[in-house]
Amino acid sequence: MLKVGLTGGLACGKSFVGQALADMGCLVIQADELGHQVLAPGGEAYDAVIREFGREIVTSENTIDRKALASRVFSDPEKLARLNAIVHPAVFRREDELIAEHSAREPEGIAVVEAAILIETGSHRRYDKLILVTCAEEQQVERAMRREGAMESDVRARLSRQMPLAEKRKFADFVIDTSAEKQDTLRQTRAVYQALRSES
Repeated sequence: MLKVGLTGGLACGKSFVGQALADMGCLVIQADELGHQVLAPGGEAYDAVIREFGREIVTSENTIDRKALASRVFSDPEKLARLNAIVHPAVFRREDELIAEHSAREPEGIAVVEAAILIETGSHRRYDKLILVTCAEEQQVERAMRREGAMESDVRARLSRQMPLAEKRKFADFVIDTSAEKQDTLRQTRAVYQALRSES
């Protein structure tokens, strides 16, 4: 079983590449989705996050308001580190369970974990190979602005807090550039898949 990390900057097209890899037969796990699960009522991180950040982040339906939580932590590296220390171990456990189940069924399979901050958190070391999805910064802004409720000042602020893509390239085994047409991205993704297949 080959374990692969899939990362990239804001609105670079990680999910598009992830879906293409899933269509080619990879197990694709979205770390963000697992993050939602562990923060849901009854999830492994739910109680600890409320203890750490207060009941004010809880909605009337008893769910954690992720936007309220994000606004508390993203401008404060110390709080963000505390949140990650609670959430990441729970996410990693779920990841490992899903990969173990897949490995039992398909020992020669490829498991891909899609996550935004793999390199920043050091968790890229958990994987055999790392794929970086990249595009021009102005394209990131343009694509992010298409999302509902997006404001350019917020988008640029988020970009300024992310590790530059040029820096991330140093860690990547494969780089997929999504600047051109989708067909071009798919062509690159197929080439990466074939390279991974030859190693799995």
